[in-house]
Amino acid sequence: MQIRVLGCSGSIAAGCRTTAFLLDGDVLIDAGTGVGDLTLDEMVAVDHIVVTHSHLDHVLAIGLLADSVTRRRRAADRPPIGVHALPETIAALKTHVFNGVIWPDFSRLPDATNPVLRFVPLAVGETLRLGRHTLEVLPARHTVPAVGYAVHGSEGAWVFTGDTGPNPALWQRLATMKVAALVIETAFRDDERELAGISQHLCPALLAQELRQLTHPTEVCITHIKPGEVEAVMSEIAALGSPHRVRSLRTGDVMTLVVAADASAPAAAD
Repeated sequence: MQIRVLGCSGSIAAGCRTTAFLLDGDVLIDAGTGVGDLTLDEMVAVDHIVVTHSHLDHVLAIGLLADSVTRRRRAADRPPIGVHALPETIAALKTHVFNGVIWPDFSRLPDATNPVLRFVPLAVGETLRLGRHTLEVLPARHTVPAVGYAVHGSEGAWVFTGDTGPNPALWQRLATMKVAALVIETAFRDDERELAGISQHLCPALLAQELRQLTHPTEVCITHIKPGEVEAVMSEIAALGSPHRVRSLRTGDVMTLVVAADASAPAAAD
């Protein structure tokens, strides 16, 4: 199983694309501006989009992708693309994006019987089986309702926290899970800690407090750093020290997760 990093920046600039991960070619985890780097054929192959929350940097490409693939998927008699999200996130998307004012409602286009998008509500703790993939919905704490995801494999889980501030419920769940890799956001420098708190994000000092709750040494990939801030944020993280292997995530990275043929359920820690 491969997870391709399409975007991992906290905003846009040349070479910086916002959050989107492609799982084995058919599942998008968030749909920020990084989706725009996919070819049309790659977009047509996407059957599911799992969304962490409603903020624009994570959902902007859903409607644009739908517009791009409508004709090709209809000609191939492909089913609607499942957009999996919290009910509150779906309501926000319907009210503020797919409303005919900001963007057409592709859950009713090209017609209500055969739309290109299908909104599917989910809940924290739920296990999603999307084709051959098993994903678990994890808790997150943000300024809007939000979740993270764990993609389960036979050698552990690839965990994406989504946008979240300090989050005890997440670490309670991860304590019972074998974590092969953790993708966690750190959006601000330490001198912006107050802003991080207000916006429910992390800074290096808060990240260090969170990672102390991850008891086994793990690969930790930092995401959502603002353009121009990667060196400063990563220097502050390095200065704190950590038993984990910490690096900044980059657009174009490919992460591999081993999945056994019969791995259909969440992997528990030993």
